[in-house]
Amino acid sequence: MALLLYRLGKFSYRHRWLVISLWLAVLVAVGGSAAAFHGTMSNNFQIPGTETQQMLDKLKKDLPASSGGSAGIVFEAGDAGFNQAGKDAIASALAQLEKLPEVQSTVNPFTTQATLDKAPSDLAAGEQKAAAGQAELDKARATLDAGDAQLKAAEQQMTAAGMPAAQVQAQLAPQKAELLAGRQKLDAGQKQATDGAAAVAFAKRQVTASQGMRFVSEDGKAAIAQVQFKTSINGLTPAARQQVQNIVHGVSSAGVTALASKEITEDVSQLFGVSEIIGIAVAAIALIVMLGTLVAAGLPLLMAIIGVAVGVGGTFALTGVIDISSISPMLALMLGLAVGIDYSLFIVNRHRGQLLSGMDAEESVALATGTSGNAVLFAGLTVVIALAALVVPGLPFLAVMGLSAAATVAVAVVVSLTLTPAVLSLVGRKLISKRAWAKAERHNAEPEHASADRAEDQRRSSRGWGGLVTRNPVVSLLAGVVLLGVLALPASQLRLALPDGGSEPVDSQAFKAYDLTRKSFGEGMTGPIVVVGTFPSGLSDEQAKAKQFDVTDKLRGVDNVVAAVPVALSPDHRTAVFQVIPKDGPASASTVQVVSELRAKGSEIQQATGATIGLTGQTAGNIDVSAKLGAALPPYLAIVVGLSLVLLLLVFRSIVVPLLATGGFLLSLAAAFGAVVAVYQWGWLGAVFDVPNPGAVLSFLPIILIGVLFGLAMDYQVFITSGMRESFMHGENAKQAVRTGFSHAAAVVTAAAIIMVSVFAGFIFSHLTMVRPLGFAMAFGVLVDAFVVRMTIVPAVMYLLGEKAWWLPRWLSRILPDVDVEGAKLQRTTAAGGAKELVH
Repeated sequence: MALLLYRLGKFSYRHRWLVISLWLAVLVAVGGSAAAFHGTMSNNFQIPGTETQQMLDKLKKDLPASSGGSAGIVFEAGDAGFNQAGKDAIASALAQLEKLPEVQSTVNPFTTQATLDKAPSDLAAGEQKAAAGQAELDKARATLDAGDAQLKAAEQQMTAAGMPAAQVQAQLAPQKAELLAGRQKLDAGQKQATDGAAAVAFAKRQVTASQGMRFVSEDGKAAIAQVQFKTSINGLTPAARQQVQNIVHGVSSAGVTALASKEITEDVSQLFGVSEIIGIAVAAIALIVMLGTLVAAGLPLLMAIIGVAVGVGGTFALTGVIDISSISPMLALMLGLAVGIDYSLFIVNRHRGQLLSGMDAEESVALATGTSGNAVLFAGLTVVIALAALVVPGLPFLAVMGLSAAATVAVAVVVSLTLTPAVLSLVGRKLISKRAWAKAERHNAEPEHASADRAEDQRRSSRGWGGLVTRNPVVSLLAGVVLLGVLALPASQLRLALPDGGSEPVDSQAFKAYDLTRKSFGEGMTGPIVVVGTFPSGLSDEQAKAKQFDVTDKLRGVDNVVAAVPVALSPDHRTAVFQVIPKDGPASASTVQVVSELRAKGSEIQQATGATIGLTGQTAGNIDVSAKLGAALPPYLAIVVGLSLVLLLLVFRSIVVPLLATGGFLLSLAAAFGAVVAVYQWGWLGAVFDVPNPGAVLSFLPIILIGVLFGLAMDYQVFITSGMRESFMHGENAKQAVRTGFSHAAAVVTAAAIIMVSVFAGFIFSHLTMVRPLGFAMAFGVLVDAFVVRMTIVPAVMYLLGEKAWWLPRWLSRILPDVDVEGAKLQRTTAAGGAKELVH
């Protein structure tokens, strides 16, 4: 492989304009495709086959009007509450919303609350009227009964007096007819009273079901309207979302503040923000400090930007045909920038060093591509495989996310191996400053400078951080493990969920809407649970409505359920929709428990009412996604760990190195999880990282972090350990090889880690709050993995083991291919003067 890459580097150097033209053509093609075919991104994290999706599909078929997404808009008045002008403005805004093609219906909070407020008094009046009517009926019945008794007594007296029966009947016929008419009137009144009592009982069940629900706050200062859309929330275009906001914000003229919920305000169309640019700027500074010239520093940045443009542009081009979440291009962007800079940096830095040592420019580019490029290829391969393995859990949105990021990383690798050598041929001597050239030329002119360089290398390797670690390997090892162990402690409390409005920035409209809703109506109103019921066939309208309340009675019996109300019934009386309001917010642990208990109550409800239930909606769907992702973690981690062992065994032909690399990765992963829990779940340093409302961790963060951190950890393992193996293969004793290899790789790995941490850290304050914990986790994971694991624990263990670190059973050595990742064979070949024969 090293020889193939050597030839590729030399080809790109010699045919620079062809390579550059091809990449320009690719850029134009991808850019044109993205502009022509891009669609709308979403945050649809539904999983086909789950109960949530099945119930949603059922609603689309049986109750299309209730199958779309819904969102809340909360209105706030001043201290005096809502005046009539404010109420009229809100009613007018809601009427305008109903005219939008995307809106199915709206719920006016004032008319709804008036109905709810009036219901108890209407019920009391109805009960009073029913009681009075029943009393009148009872009085009439008593009068009729008395008349019956008098008539029977008269009949008996006439019969006893010897009056003929016909004469008795004839004489009493008018009284009997009058009593019969009275009985008939009484029976009709009793039936009317019974019907009235049933209506009162039904109204009582309605009042009971709606207890705990409010649409206007008790202090009269806040009101919440519901907007039902024809499509899913994720299907709304940014233009439609903005139009909804523009309409409701028009109520400000009446002294009312309108705040749309996160479902409406969420705009995933913008990819880049200020914080991301700052992260790249820090990376640029690190490059300038390390490489010494703007040209040299700008080259890796340019390569990364081109790679990201192709990879992310390709992702955008597919949004028209594939449902792609907003975090997919963001993840591709983060990784593409980070690895694109690093991979190009490794080649540029190798080439720069070789030029300063006096090597011919063309040969230097080819050799850097064959050696450092070989390490880049294997490092990139680990990242690509780890990300592509995200298809294994079987979650569509996760698979798309992984594949788009993997494709972007693959593009970054190809750019580094082809375009970087071509651009290096154009840059020529400008890569290095005049001062550095003059110093190098003076040094190379000195006699015996090669042996002096080797002696200086050996002295330098015993100094600095590498020298400190290898002089105190046991202390370094224990300190690193203990530090990571302490950082990992909070990870045991990891709780997963998808973010709600409470995770948005404090000054955002979404957070203000969430906060006002929580304070005025309870947290449960920020994330109601939708229950879909299936009724037996053949029910009348009255029977179906009664069965609705039979079901809600059972639903309210679940702990931490504030209210449960029927909201829709299909024309055939077979499908009903219920809304359940939990006590706490949609991402809370108690709401997760409510969802679990509602599902567990399904069999009881079926036995009691004959109705089957299932859950759907955003709240239940998010909980399902989190549960699925949590269940996918162990098998995915096993795949990644297994891959790590096999790949590193192949690369380094050692038993110890793969075990050490994998163990270090697991330590870094646990520490990153612990830090995420401490900051985003517990709220530690919340003011620093802008976490005003700590809560559950983003549900797909762990599985993405496993894939990404594994790939990046193996990057640094390859670059650090390949230098050690290269020195060992060149005849140095094992312990000295650790020092020498570390000394050669430390500067570039340090710069690469700083660059990667800077890029990831730029996303900690992203405009997309969903991306923030992911940026933090990656930045922190890379930080501890690069500096604690790869640059402390790994050299300490390798130094302690000496030659045992490279032990490999003979039978395994015979069957394993020698991939020569460090390019040792290539360097021996070129040093022997065979390079020309190899490429001509």
